[in-house]
Amino acid sequence: MIRLHGFAASNYFNMAKLALLEKGVDFEINNVHGSQDPAFLAMSPRGKVPVLETDKGFLNETNVILEYIEETQGGKPLLPSDPYERGVVRALTKEIELYIELPARSCFMEVFFGGKVDQAIKDKARVELQAGVATLARHGRFAPYVAGSEMTIADLLFLYSFDLACTVAQKLFDLDLKAELPQGAALLELLAQNPNVQKVAADRDAEMAAFMAAIRARK
Repeated sequence: MIRLHGFAASNYFNMAKLALLEKGVDFEINNVHGSQDPAFLAMSPRGKVPVLETDKGFLNETNVILEYIEETQGGKPLLPSDPYERGVVRALTKEIELYIELPARSCFMEVFFGGKVDQAIKDKARVELQAGVATLARHGRFAPYVAGSEMTIADLLFLYSFDLACTVAQKLFDLDLKAELPQGAALLELLAQNPNVQKVAADRDAEMAAFMAAIRARK
């Protein structure tokens, strides 16, 4: 049986978890945080989660895990069958990660965990977030999903990246990214009605307080 290693407060873990739930895959969860412990590094060379355990070994990096799930598991497809359309989804997925998730992540310590982030990093994040949202507004179809009429892996990245980016932008820069991308705000509302999304959110909320307390304790 497939085993997903990670923890419910991790947005990348939740991308992989939602993919498995949407496809109806029978899987187990090993609740674990990333670490530099040699035993964990044997599973994840960078010591990060998520990690997907298969009958042939371990896979790390979320985009690789999502592609592997799509290629090996049945159920609901999360990539189109047409090669060009698959390319569109992959491009959107990469754009969301590089231009929205990662700039927002650079400020997580200040926004969510009570730390401080260098002003130069915040200035760069503001510029990149606005450019990233503009990129997605140009390239995303939002009909109603990011790449068109069906849910794809681009929506998994979007769901667990855009909302966090909105919080960062609002708290640090007084920017309303949802107003800049209203079709994105509408998609978040649509996805929130999905039972699997609701399950992931409930699991995340149940773990979040303890996770944030642990981060602050290490700060």
